[in-house]
Amino acid sequence: MRVWIVFLLCLAGHAIAAPVSSPPCVEPEVGTNPVQVEVGEFDEAIEVVEDVAAENPCVNYHCKKGKVCEVDESNTPMCVCQDPSTCPPAEGEFEHVCGTDNKTYDSSCHFFATKCTLEGTKKGHKLHLDYIGPCKYIEACLDNELKEFPLRMRDWLKNVLVTLYERDEDNNLLTEKQKLRVKKIYENEKRLQAGDHSLDLLARDFEKNYNMFIFPVHWQFGQLDQHPVDGYLTHSELAPLRAPLIPMEHCTTRFFETCDSDGDKYIALEEWASCFGIKEQDVDKDLII
Repeated sequence: MRVWIVFLLCLAGHAIAAPVSSPPCVEPEVGTNPVQVEVGEFDEAIEVVEDVAAENPCVNYHCKKGKVCEVDESNTPMCVCQDPSTCPPAEGEFEHVCGTDNKTYDSSCHFFATKCTLEGTKKGHKLHLDYIGPCKYIEACLDNELKEFPLRMRDWLKNVLVTLYERDEDNNLLTEKQKLRVKKIYENEKRLQAGDHSLDLLARDFEKNYNMFIFPVHWQFGQLDQHPVDGYLTHSELAPLRAPLIPMEHCTTRFFETCDSDGDKYIALEEWASCFGIKEQDVDKDLII
């Protein structure tokens, strides 16, 4: 999962600089979901039971992050909270994560194991993975900065898709339907090339080439809406995108909070699109392909 996050940040490094402590930019192994491959690293709500092998009931018994499989006296598998001390030691600072309790955890394993032990408590209910990297001071996001955030984010999403299209030689980064959509963006001679552009230029580009941004915004929503696929984004589903961005873009948290315009703790497709400046008449569930 970390490789994919670094990969995506590398794709758009001109707009969002990777943190100093991050591992070097390397091209990852092939996967099916550029944003959320192995999303279990952030998932707090999935628990799947498959066929149980008689000789070792835990072999095909899968537990959500923070839990491990054990058998009871009747040799029945069950998920129990993992002891944080059994987590592998972090290989470097880039594996550290910061919780919403403003505490640095050695790795996501240590974080979710700790969160599991707090299940059923008020503290555990409020504890979430905030961002990747050790906890640090995050500047307050000013109103004018909040307005600037979607300018960079839209451009970043467009450039990520274009780069995936360019590198998709084996047809495993994008689906055929997605590639057809991105091809139109890629071949458009009016497309603003990736680069370190001023906010004024990004604003003019969005105004003049608005249609180029409609699909990238829908695509990103679809990549995040996974567990379950229901047309709404939860805090956990947002984590693969927001967690690596927060240390570099201090308006990330406030931006996603404002996206939840009705305050119901879920971001619907319509709310997501509106946050990125997509007009209501251009919101189309069929674009999530």
